[in-house]
Amino acid sequence: MNESADKHIKYSIDGKVFVIEINRPEKKNALLPGMYTALAAGLHQANEDASVNVALIRGADDCFTSGNDVSSFLASNTSTADRPSVTFMNALNESKKPIVAAISGLAIGIGTTLLFHCDLIYASENCFLQLPFTRLGLCPEAGSSYLLPKQIGHVRASELLLLGGRFSAAKAKEYGIINEVLPQDQYLVHAMEKARELAALPADSVQSSKELIKRGQQGIVADTIGVELEEFSRLLQTPDAQAVVEAFLNKKKSA
Repeated sequence: MNESADKHIKYSIDGKVFVIEINRPEKKNALLPGMYTALAAGLHQANEDASVNVALIRGADDCFTSGNDVSSFLASNTSTADRPSVTFMNALNESKKPIVAAISGLAIGIGTTLLFHCDLIYASENCFLQLPFTRLGLCPEAGSSYLLPKQIGHVRASELLLLGGRFSAAKAKEYGIINEVLPQDQYLVHAMEKARELAALPADSVQSSKELIKRGQQGIVADTIGVELEEFSRLLQTPDAQAVVEAFLNKKKSA
């Protein structure tokens, strides 16, 4: 196993499960560009390693991720299409091996949209999810504008994507976004047990079944990610989004 190139992303092996841990608890596991690169590299490594059957993504200190590190995001001069976050989105979409997610605390922005690419998702009862894009003057990303309506229906997807409010793990389960909600001290253990159970099954059979479940979807999702990025880039320059940015910077200066 190759080590992660970013100190905030940890790789480990549990039998046939490749574990990717987001480890920046002092910032609620907010994601920096290098972290996105390491997340994508971890998924690629899991897919290329014949001894690995399943990837599991989790967060340190019972927090999944609060999404993009806003300061780093605003400071980046990389074009939107070349951002490491896009590399990670594509790695999720292209993964041939099943991905299990164990989520707790906060799952904001990409912390929620990445779940639409996962195959099994287990949450703690204290977990809150959010797709806050319209509240930031932006639009959905990571293919969520296609994947979420397909998964839970137009009306429910519109509620979550257009209003952009926070919602509980219980509501996520009710809407069909996650598999199970468990007590805080059990969600990670349960997720690992399910990942091991999945990894113990015939790998070719599991991967073929995943491919059939998602048949015809990969190209559509890749196209959707591209269209979303174009619109995201345009919206980022609008007065509404700039006002949100200015408010954030002013708040940071006064803190």
